[in-house]
Amino acid sequence: MQTTLRTPEKADYKAIAAWISDKKACSRWAGPSVPFPFAAANLPELLAVEGGSSYCLSDSNNRCVGFGQFWPGKHGAVHIGRIIISPEARGKGAGRLLCEKLIAQARQSTGASTVTLLVYLDNHAARSLYSSLGFLVIESESTHDLLFMSSTANR
Repeated sequence: MQTTLRTPEKADYKAIAAWISDKKACSRWAGPSVPFPFAAANLPELLAVEGGSSYCLSDSNNRCVGFGQFWPGKHGAVHIGRIIISPEARGKGAGRLLCEKLIAQARQSTGASTVTLLVYLDNHAARSLYSSLGFLVIESESTHDLLFMSSTANR
Protein backbone atom coordinates (compact mmCIF):
# COMPACT_ATOMS: atom_id res chain seq x y z
CA MET A 1 0.00 0.00 0.00
CA GLN A 2 1.52 3.29 -1.13
CA THR A 3 0.72 5.96 1.44
CA THR A 4 1.62 9.51 2.39
CA LEU A 5 1.38 11.32 5.70
CA ARG A 6 -0.07 14.78 5.14
CA THR A 7 -2.01 17.60 6.76
CA PRO A 8 -5.77 16.93 6.78
CA GLU A 9 -8.00 18.81 4.36
CA LYS A 10 -11.67 19.75 4.72
CA ALA A 11 -12.87 16.64 2.84
CA ASP A 12 -10.76 14.41 5.10
CA TYR A 13 -12.68 15.50 8.19
CA LYS A 14 -15.93 14.56 6.45
CA ALA A 15 -14.53 11.08 5.78
CA ILE A 16 -13.26 10.73 9.36
CA ALA A 17 -16.64 11.79 10.76
CA ALA A 18 -18.28 8.98 8.79
CA TRP A 19 -16.04 6.43 10.56
CA ILE A 20 -17.46 7.37 13.98
CA SER A 21 -20.73 5.51 14.38
CA ASP A 22 -21.88 6.32 17.90
CA LYS A 23 -21.19 8.13 21.16
CA LYS A 24 -19.09 5.30 22.62
CA ALA A 25 -16.91 5.07 19.50
CA CYS A 26 -16.45 8.84 19.56
CA SER A 27 -15.44 8.89 23.23
CA ARG A 28 -13.01 5.98 22.83
CA TRP A 29 -11.39 7.66 19.84
CA ALA A 30 -11.33 11.33 20.77
CA GLY A 31 -12.01 11.44 24.50
CA PRO A 32 -14.77 13.11 26.48
CA SER A 33 -14.11 16.61 25.13
CA VAL A 34 -15.53 15.76 21.68
CA PRO A 35 -19.33 15.55 21.74
CA PHE A 36 -21.38 13.15 19.65
CA PRO A 37 -22.92 13.83 17.29
CA PHE A 38 -20.66 16.50 15.85
CA ALA A 39 -20.42 18.35 12.55
CA ALA A 40 -17.47 17.25 10.41
CA ALA A 41 -16.68 20.91 9.76
CA ASN A 42 -16.12 21.37 13.50
CA LEU A 43 -13.61 18.53 13.87
CA PRO A 44 -10.46 20.64 13.38
CA GLU A 45 -11.53 22.86 16.29
CA LEU A 46 -12.87 20.00 18.42
CA LEU A 47 -9.64 18.02 18.01
CA ALA A 48 -7.28 20.96 18.60
CA VAL A 49 -4.64 20.28 21.24
CA GLU A 50 -2.22 22.96 22.40
CA GLY A 51 1.10 22.37 20.64
CA GLY A 52 -0.41 19.48 18.70
CA SER A 53 -0.34 18.44 15.06
CA SER A 54 -2.87 16.43 13.06
CA TYR A 55 -2.12 14.14 10.12
CA CYS A 56 -3.93 11.98 7.61
CA LEU A 57 -2.57 8.85 6.04
CA SER A 58 -3.62 9.06 2.41
CA ASP A 59 -3.59 6.30 -0.17
CA SER A 60 -2.27 6.48 -3.74
CA ASN A 61 -5.51 8.26 -4.78
CA ASN A 62 -4.97 10.89 -2.02
CA ARG A 63 -7.97 9.55 -0.04
CA CYS A 64 -7.65 9.73 3.73
CA VAL A 65 -7.49 6.18 5.11
CA GLY A 66 -6.23 7.06 8.59
CA PHE A 67 -5.85 9.91 11.04
CA GLY A 68 -3.68 10.58 14.07
CA GLN A 69 -2.25 13.38 16.17
CA PHE A 70 0.70 14.12 18.41
CA TRP A 71 1.25 16.72 21.11
CA PRO A 72 3.72 17.46 23.90
CA GLY A 73 3.71 14.74 26.55
CA LYS A 74 5.11 14.43 30.06
CA HIS A 75 8.81 14.80 30.81
CA GLY A 76 9.84 15.83 27.30
CA ALA A 77 8.07 12.96 25.55
CA VAL A 78 5.72 13.34 22.60
CA HIS A 79 2.27 11.75 22.93
CA ILE A 80 0.41 10.23 19.99
CA GLY A 81 -3.33 9.72 20.01
CA ARG A 82 -6.70 9.84 18.31
CA ILE A 83 -5.49 7.22 15.89
CA ILE A 84 -8.20 5.86 13.63
CA ILE A 85 -8.24 3.86 10.40
CA SER A 86 -11.08 3.82 7.88
CA PRO A 87 -13.22 0.69 8.14
CA GLU A 88 -12.25 -0.27 4.56
CA ALA A 89 -8.52 -0.09 5.33
CA ARG A 90 -8.56 -1.99 8.64
CA GLY A 91 -6.67 -5.25 8.72
CA LYS A 92 -4.56 -4.33 5.68
CA GLY A 93 -1.52 -2.77 7.35
CA ALA A 94 -2.74 0.84 7.26
CA GLY A 95 -2.61 1.11 11.06
CA ARG A 96 1.05 0.07 11.11
CA LEU A 97 1.91 2.49 8.30
CA LEU A 98 0.09 5.35 10.03
CA CYS A 99 1.80 4.66 13.36
CA GLU A 100 5.27 4.29 11.84
CA LYS A 101 4.93 7.52 9.86
CA LEU A 102 3.26 9.43 12.71
CA ILE A 103 5.93 8.35 15.21
CA ALA A 104 8.72 9.35 12.81
CA GLN A 105 7.07 12.73 12.17
CA ALA A 106 6.51 13.30 15.89
CA ARG A 107 10.14 12.55 16.73
CA GLN A 108 11.45 14.66 13.85
CA SER A 109 9.18 17.61 14.64
CA THR A 110 9.77 17.66 18.38
CA GLY A 111 13.20 16.11 18.84
CA ALA A 112 11.71 13.81 21.50
CA SER A 113 13.17 10.34 21.72
CA THR A 114 10.30 9.00 23.84
CA VAL A 115 6.81 8.53 22.41
CA THR A 116 3.83 7.70 24.61
CA LEU A 117 0.22 6.68 23.97
CA LEU A 118 -2.89 5.38 25.68
CA VAL A 119 -4.77 2.29 24.52
CA TYR A 120 -7.88 0.61 25.85
CA LEU A 121 -7.14 -2.69 27.57
CA ASP A 122 -9.77 -4.45 25.44
CA ASN A 123 -8.39 -3.11 22.12
CA HIS A 124 -6.31 -6.20 21.41
CA ALA A 125 -5.46 -5.34 17.80
CA ALA A 126 -4.06 -1.92 18.75
CA ARG A 127 -2.21 -3.32 21.77
CA SER A 128 -0.57 -5.95 19.59
CA LEU A 129 0.42 -3.35 17.00
CA TYR A 130 1.90 -0.97 19.57
CA SER A 131 3.82 -3.80 21.26
CA SER A 132 5.25 -4.86 17.89
CA LEU A 133 6.40 -1.26 17.39
CA GLY A 134 8.38 -1.40 20.65
CA PHE A 135 5.90 0.17 23.07
CA LEU A 136 5.92 -1.14 26.63
CA VAL A 137 3.14 -0.85 29.20
CA ILE A 138 3.96 1.51 32.08
CA GLU A 139 1.83 0.03 34.87
CA SER A 140 2.25 3.01 37.22
CA GLU A 141 0.62 5.31 34.63
CA SER A 142 -2.13 2.87 33.55
CA THR A 143 -5.68 2.53 34.86
CA HIS A 144 -8.08 -0.42 35.02
CA ASP A 145 -9.23 0.17 31.42
CA LEU A 146 -6.47 2.28 29.82
CA LEU A 147 -2.87 1.22 29.34
CA PHE A 148 -0.17 3.89 29.18
CA MET A 149 2.57 2.76 26.78
CA SER A 150 5.97 4.22 26.04
CA SER A 151 8.69 3.70 23.43
CA THR A 152 12.16 5.20 23.42
CA ALA A 153 14.17 5.43 20.22
CA ASN A 154 17.62 3.91 20.16
CA ARG A 155 20.09 6.76 20.09
